Amino acid sequence: METHAEPATGPTAISCHGVTKTYGVGNAAVQALRGVDLAVRTGELLMLVGPSGCGKTTLISVLAGLLHRDAGECTVLAHDYEKMDGPETTRFRKENIGFVFQSFDLIPALTAAENAAIPLLIGGAKRRPALDKTRTILKTVGFDERMMNSLPADLSGGQQQRVAIARSLVHNPKLIVCDEPTSALDSQSGRMVMELMREFARGQDRVLVVVTHDDRILEFADRIAWMEDGRIAKVENGPVRAKVPATQS
Repeated sequence: METHAEPATGPTAISCHGVTKTYGVGNAAVQALRGVDLAVRTGELLMLVGPSGCGKTTLISVLAGLLHRDAGECTVLAHDYEKMDGPETTRFRKENIGFVFQSFDLIPALTAAENAAIPLLIGGAKRRPALDKTRTILKTVGFDERMMNSLPADLSGGQQQRVAIARSLVHNPKLIVCDEPTSALDSQSGRMVMELMREFARGQDRVLVVVTHDDRILEFADRIAWMEDGRIAKVENGPVRAKVPATQS
């Protein structure tokens, strides 16, 4: 694997060595991950790019604890999912992981604000403070009060995407994994969302991993990991990291 200098950020947040994942058995088996080696540091925005079917979504699902790996080693925020039972994994994800996947998974009967507040409410927060905090986050992604009180069916695809992004940020997780977060957004909205996410990644003890086919947002990456056939083919400094002297964070 070709690698470039480690970004000048915090300690290692994600460490993967020889991670494999296969779907199916026998002649129907598909090897999605074929020995992934990857390290991501806190304070970093890493983008995963590569052709469809190369294993990007499978990898972030392993990192988020949604899929079990078959072999290899992987620690996320100093935890190994394979050494945790079901309740421990659920609690860890609830407290530390934010998700933005291609399917927005909004609850039709809840307003945009209520949907975005779900991580707080599940975590035991009272409804009013949870909604107040959620509205603050939604404002940063361009929502006004009318949109916050709208049901998902009354929102465009891009607006629903922004609700999903706000939901991933609202509980202040240490790791956010995103699958095509700007796929439903126009250029201006996509830049606004990525600026917000990059600011989040700069926060103490936080890390962001983004799967994308959107060339417009590569400029926001600290590093770019290129995947091919279930492996990391190379890791390069992104445009953001290239502008930052190695002695800075």
